[in-house]
Amino acid sequence: MRIVYISTYPPTHCGVGEYTRMLVMALKSINPSLEIHVFSNIDEGGPERYDEGAGAYIHPVYTRGSNSYKGVLDKLTEINGADIVHVQHEYGIFGYTPAILKTLLTAKDDGLVKKIVFTMHTIDHPSSIRIKTLEFQSKLNNVDSVIVHSILQEFELQNQGIEPYLIHRIPHGTLLNPYFGTPRFKLAEDLGLKEKELSNIVMTIPGFLRKDKGLDIILDMINYIGGETKFLTLIVAGELRDRKIKEIVDEISGSVNTHFIEKYLSHEEILKLIALADLVILPYNDPPGKYSVSGILHLAMGSLKPIVGTRVPRLIELYQFSPRLVVSPRNPRELARKILWLMENYDLAVAYMSSLYAYSIRTNWVRMARRHYNLYSQLLVNQY
Repeated sequence: MRIVYISTYPPTHCGVGEYTRMLVMALKSINPSLEIHVFSNIDEGGPERYDEGAGAYIHPVYTRGSNSYKGVLDKLTEINGADIVHVQHEYGIFGYTPAILKTLLTAKDDGLVKKIVFTMHTIDHPSSIRIKTLEFQSKLNNVDSVIVHSILQEFELQNQGIEPYLIHRIPHGTLLNPYFGTPRFKLAEDLGLKEKELSNIVMTIPGFLRKDKGLDIILDMINYIGGETKFLTLIVAGELRDRKIKEIVDEISGSVNTHFIEKYLSHEEILKLIALADLVILPYNDPPGKYSVSGILHLAMGSLKPIVGTRVPRLIELYQFSPRLVVSPRNPRELARKILWLMENYDLAVAYMSSLYAYSIRTNWVRMARRHYNLYSQLLVNQY
């Protein structure tokens, strides 16, 4: 079976690219005979190469947000077509036009592609201000399968008229943290920190630093915690996507022991950071009309640490399996109460999260890859 993924890919700084690489690695582990190609982005995507770690051929062929994907057709012709072409779709990568879909339908008509699969990492609701996304989603009946990650995404697509038999819910994969149990001093050293500067309970907010990550409420949360902040260390880490976040972190550092790692974190560095921490905070504030899931949540789940998050669509899995550790968005007082409770009842919080930890086992990457492989196989069986 020859599979082509159209996606961003490392070294591009993008969660979808990291997702694609993890999926490819897991697929090759269950079936080494698969021939996998990744058609990646030209900008920051690196040279054409063979990724030995993942077992895939990487071909930079398109520009993000482009209206033309001629390079995709050219490369499909060069490799003699594909059984499955699977687009890891995100509006921030492919824009709001149907150009990538039209290109693949042309490839299918020309006999270069047998089946077309889209994973929709974001589904927009009709309340979205991005009207063109709804136009794109209405065209998904033209593909052979649409993969989504959450119940919200699944039923939203149905409500928008996508045939239910086309929609397959396959959760985001979870990696059990290989650094779990590594000594704290070693993890701190690898991250450029000093263990002696990390007092008592270490909290972290990892990932891309944008306005929707909710950092603006952390200062008010700390004020509500009061004197107990002397027992806390906060590590904010990730690539800045909004310069105002730096000002917020500077303010926070005046009230609590704060360490700011301002850079893009590799997959391994995020895993080390979460293994180092005692608690992961995800105070997200999702924009209206948008359904997605959090890759950071799945990294945290696989690290078997308590996670406190907000009741937003992106964290629906946390809400499903550990609702008592979910608080209202934009509510610093409620978040502070939850942190104080966890400081006093840490062992109880770890035990309470056992349902989420069990879910992390059920969604491990090998299982999710097998579900992808079974879907591909079924689609090709129905080809004849």
